[in-house]
Amino acid sequence: MTDTATAPSAGHVLSEKSGGVLTLTLNRPEKKNALTRAMYQALGDAIDAANDDKDVRCVLIQANGDMFTAGNDLADFAAVNAGDASANEAREKDNPLLTALGRAKIPLVAAVNGRAVGVGVTMLLHCDLVYVAEDALLTTPFVNLALVPEAASSLLLPARIGHARAFSMFVLGEPVDGKTAAAWGIANAAVPAADLRAKALAAAKAVAARPASSVAITKSLMRDTAAVAAQMEAEGRHFAAQLKSPEAKEAFAAFAEKRAPDFSKIA
Repeated sequence: MTDTATAPSAGHVLSEKSGGVLTLTLNRPEKKNALTRAMYQALGDAIDAANDDKDVRCVLIQANGDMFTAGNDLADFAAVNAGDASANEAREKDNPLLTALGRAKIPLVAAVNGRAVGVGVTMLLHCDLVYVAEDALLTTPFVNLALVPEAASSLLLPARIGHARAFSMFVLGEPVDGKTAAAWGIANAAVPAADLRAKALAAAKAVAARPASSVAITKSLMRDTAAVAAQMEAEGRHFAAQLKSPEAKEAFAAFAEKRAPDFSKIA
């Protein structure tokens, strides 16, 4: 297999192919790796292309800086709520990363450092191996923002950790640290932050060394892609409606103004 040098993709996603592993690195640390539409597209395109690339046997997702990702850039959400036509048009399209994760045939490995917020957590449910730093902090504050879960997480997270734990993460926005994430089964292991990348890369290389057809078939047998796609579609309809709601307007305003939201007067 031919190694290739690191190359930028859409500016904030770095791609490097080496030894059968495609490493995708979120590279917007100055914005806490908040995901833009271009980053979603770059990640989704890379995963889709890897499915048919004989030189890639595993994909590793990691992040530069002190945070895995702050999730979706809230400015995009606020623009949709405010009636920005171009933002609304972009949002109405399928999220290219989520759809790529849902149909991925290639094994996916994640290395999570620092905080992972929203989609930074839900994407992990589509990864086959997940390693987190011991000091990582995972949060899914969808309801806090008057939104609903996405990436089929309303199906996958309760199946993984149970209804009560998933409800507390979604509705109360309760954070989960790295060690707890491993104990609950969201991650395979929590390791010291200094060892995270090496641990995840070693696992990705180990996957890449296995028979590719056997790995692909095993993954397909373990996933109900039709159910995942149907759940994503249902979540997407509710998400789009909530994004334009008065509750979301108040949530985004409160976030911008650094105050607690008040939903008491919203019917």
